[in-house]
Amino acid sequence: MLKSIQKRKNKLRAQRKARVRGKIFGTPELPRLSVYKSNKYFYAQAIDDNTGTTLVSVDGRKLGLKSNQEDVKKVATEMAKNLASKNIESVVFDRNGYLYHGVVASFADALREAGIKF
Repeated sequence: MLKSIQKRKNKLRAQRKARVRGKIFGTPELPRLSVYKSNKYFYAQAIDDNTGTTLVSVDGRKLGLKSNQEDVKKVATEMAKNLASKNIESVVFDRNGYLYHGVVASFADALREAGIKF
C-alpha cells in the first residue's frame, strides 16, 4: 500500500479514536472494554480509567486464535469468563477507532450473548 494512503488511514483512525475516547470513561464498577486488532491477532482489556489499571485482559495470541470472526467469538467467551470472575456484568465498549464491522462487531455480539451488558 502506498505510504500516503496508509498515513491517511492511520490519521482517520486516530481521529475516530479521539472522538470516541472523549465520550467514554471507565470506572471500577463499569470498566472501559478496549479492543485492539492486528492483521493476525485480537486483544481486549477492561480498564479502570480512575487509576489507569487493567482489570481483565485477553490475548488471542496466547490462546492460539487468529483475528477472524469465528476465533474472535472464542476470545469473547474467554473475556466474559474473566469478567464474571471479577464480578463485572456491565462494561463501556471502546472500539478503539475501528469501525463497528466485521471482527469488532462479532466480538461485541459474542460478549452480549455471554451475558455482558453494554
